[in-house]
Amino acid sequence: MNQVTPYNTEAGKKKEVEDMFDNIAPKYDLLNHVLSMKIDVLWRNTLVKWMNADQPKEVLDVATGTGDLAIAVQKGTGAKMIGLDLSQQMLNVGIEKIRKINLTEQIEMIKGDAENLPFESNKFDAVSVAFGVRNFENLEKGLSELKRVVKEGKSVYILEFSKVEGFLAPFYMFYFKNILPQIGKLVSKDNRAYTYLPDSVNAFPFGEKMKTILLNVGFRKVEYKKLSLGIATIYKATK
Repeated sequence: MNQVTPYNTEAGKKKEVEDMFDNIAPKYDLLNHVLSMKIDVLWRNTLVKWMNADQPKEVLDVATGTGDLAIAVQKGTGAKMIGLDLSQQMLNVGIEKIRKINLTEQIEMIKGDAENLPFESNKFDAVSVAFGVRNFENLEKGLSELKRVVKEGKSVYILEFSKVEGFLAPFYMFYFKNILPQIGKLVSKDNRAYTYLPDSVNAFPFGEKMKTILLNVGFRKVEYKKLSLGIATIYKATK
């Protein structure tokens, strides 16, 4: 798999991803909702409904960013949440958001590395990641860590961009590769961040390939649901 990085420097993917999200944090939520026409809210809610069947009490949200999925999971399941992210600036936006809706007691936000999680094994009833595994420096290592910290018989839920297939594919790819980066540049003032998005999605495995990778790192069962004609996919990987 080609290693796509935000800025193409010698710093390494992990450091570049941290810097990128620190740069775009103030405008991240606005851009997300505008660029996805708020359909990302529906995707998160679909993940929460799927997870809710497990009745989790304690959930880890990895690559939590500004906490949108952590908030949705907490509201949808009542679980105690820990949100973890590499970018302190993204976490700062999330901490303020959580404070405003009075969920500080229910959602703890911490800085950390998905590929080296600071938790004991078999700790969580569920683990979630939205649009984060694509940014792992070492995909297999990151997925193995998610598996390590979830309890036996419980599941990791991954929401990630995939690829639109069928007659709409060329129109969507035109938007994704040409229009979306221009809007991203205008609003975030970071020229590379929203070019990295389509590049990283193009290089990332999805569907059956992603299922195979999850099985290869040791999950015993993997199911997935395509969303919005394949723009995104939710994977449920059970330990």
